[in-house]
Amino acid sequence: MKHIESSGEQGSRKGSRRSPVFSSLNPAIPTEVFDSYWRFAVLRQDVFFARLEGKSKPWSNDPILNEYKFTNAYRASDRVSQFLIRNVIYDGSQEPDELFFRILLFKLFNKIETWKLLETKLGGVSWGAYRYSDYDRVLSEAMSAKEPIYSAAYIMASGHKIFNVSRKHQGHLKLLELMLSDAVPQRIVECESMREAFELLRSYPLIGDFLAYQLVTDLNYSVLTSFSEMEFTIPGPGAKDGIRKCFQSLGGLSEIDIIRLMADRQEYEFDRLGLKFRDLWGRRLQLIDIQNLFCEVDKYARVKHPLIAGVSGRTRIKQKFKQTEDPVQYFYPPKWNLEVPVMSALKRARKQQGALF
Repeated sequence: MKHIESSGEQGSRKGSRRSPVFSSLNPAIPTEVFDSYWRFAVLRQDVFFARLEGKSKPWSNDPILNEYKFTNAYRASDRVSQFLIRNVIYDGSQEPDELFFRILLFKLFNKIETWKLLETKLGGVSWGAYRYSDYDRVLSEAMSAKEPIYSAAYIMASGHKIFNVSRKHQGHLKLLELMLSDAVPQRIVECESMREAFELLRSYPLIGDFLAYQLVTDLNYSVLTSFSEMEFTIPGPGAKDGIRKCFQSLGGLSEIDIIRLMADRQEYEFDRLGLKFRDLWGRRLQLIDIQNLFCEVDKYARVKHPLIAGVSGRTRIKQKFKQTEDPVQYFYPPKWNLEVPVMSALKRARKQQGALF
């Protein structure tokens, strides 16, 4: 599939609607899960807005969404991403070394509680005041107290042999030190494309394709870079499963081709199915979101389409939905120029007008 350069640039513009560059799915052959992909995206985004507007449960008439946990249609709207953007990236020094240190430190553990623990015990998190022994002590004490310090979102390699350490977190601290000593933050700033930044991160130990893509996406939320999220993508294991369920044959296309095709055709597919998709205040689904939705649809299809198998062979959804007590005050990278209403205004408008947007 030929990549049309202008497609990504147009697609990143706020509110952009256009005819798809890819006029058909050929040679890929979809399954019934293909239509469920688009319906799921609409249903999950409707849940996002229902919660934001203060509506009462159930937020969906789809029993699967009411029972099980699914990430948001937009990656940046998830609770961990929101904490990263508001509390890690845009709260503190914007100098490259400090930004890079905070973002990588947070993402290597990917757990809000671990970040809060480090902040509390160390009186703040900064590269300028960093000492390996302090961070190692706090994290080792947490482990000794049987407190989990890593998220289960993705599994990180330990680095025991590479860095000659006895504990996983020690290897990750050493990795972070290595990257800072190699001036990676400044080198990231100088990268001319997301792929170039991805390749730089990928060149370091313990960082594979999927993690490098996640990290470059997180770094791109900051002022370090200004890449379009439409220029580059890497499918993770869950996304590959979802793609296999949505298509009985890729017709020779790659998984990356499929993700680009889906991003390009999103308005067309919603219209074809008579669906009203409430986007992120004018922001279309980006490649990272399309990739992420494939992962979630893989899970959704285990219940909705149990006879259609993916690659992994998993047949059930592990995590049930549990409502969190603290509401999220949504905040997105300022460079996106999204006009996000505050939660109180959303609730007021819903009472006065019935619904927003």
